[in-house]
Amino acid sequence: MSKQEAGERVLAQLADVVGCCSPLARQPLTADQSTELARVFKAMGDPVRLRLLSLIASHVGGEACVCDLTDVFDLTGPTISHHLKVLREAGLITGERRGTWVYYRVRPELLAQVATVLVPADPAGAAAPGERPVLPVVEA
Repeated sequence: MSKQEAGERVLAQLADVVGCCSPLARQPLTADQSTELARVFKAMGDPVRLRLLSLIASHVGGEACVCDLTDVFDLTGPTISHHLKVLREAGLITGERRGTWVYYRVRPELLAQVATVLVPADPAGAAAPGERPVLPVVEA
């Protein structure tokens, strides 16, 4: 199985997990659901990866070249590449090679699905239709 096929399999499993789950405040996650969601939250739990995610999401045009990301941090290129790989494997970003550079995009649909799991129930027990938390845009 190729890395891309493995990544697509993980994304499909995650879509199943968060697509079928009520928010945590209304229904407990199964063991499999919590394992898949934990992998995504773990990828976002590192300060460098969270900042990379925000830099990519807020970049003009919704995509950022790796060349635009490496100068922001006081880290080596291989370290930045490792963090981008973790985000990609978690399904949070996609990458496309163009010549010698890779351009990254955030997968907003996955972020929305993950955010949906965290939306608390209202006191009456039902979430308002279409309500989702708005994620802040952070500038580089």
